[in-house]
Amino acid sequence: MTARLVFVGDSITDSHRDRDDARSLGDGYVAQIAAELPEAEIVNVGISGNRAVDLEARWATDVVPTSPDVLTIYIGINDTWRRFDRDDATSAEDFEASLRRLLDTEVVRGARVILVEPFLLPVTADQRGWIEDLDAKRAVVDGLASEIGAGLVPLHSLLTAAAGADPASIAPDGVHPSAQGARLIADAWLEVYRSA
Repeated sequence: MTARLVFVGDSITDSHRDRDDARSLGDGYVAQIAAELPEAEIVNVGISGNRAVDLEARWATDVVPTSPDVLTIYIGINDTWRRFDRDDATSAEDFEASLRRLLDTEVVRGARVILVEPFLLPVTADQRGWIEDLDAKRAVVDGLASEIGAGLVPLHSLLTAAAGADPASIAPDGVHPSAQGARLIADAWLEVYRSA
């Protein structure tokens, strides 16, 4: 039986997919995973700019109908970013509450779940000030993965180590991965996926 792998999240998952084509995977880590798993059915329902509350708002229409065997949720950087560019903060408590509501749905209970930890590779002095806010959201993702027995892709530490002194090589703006960054994300996800 063909496994259906569904990916939901923000622009890092969306990665320029054609939203008018349900088969479009974008040009990021999801497409790279699909190339490695030709036997799987891959569905990408990422949407640029999404925060956890946005996933909640579209969960019933975009995620539930996909009936995933494996559901990957990758969200959090916009929950931090909007605090600093629009003065529209999401507390760690609100972020956690949104994720808990998503995880307590029938579609999740019927799937293997993989949570991807949000990352930031500061390329400006301002972005260094975002880390504390993001750390709280990373802790939420890590804690929920442990609590529900989900797979966890620990991106922040992996990409920080890979970037070394040149974070822009992995994420030119600190957030959106380069082709090299997308490859690292795909490889980290595949390691978790294949470990089960």
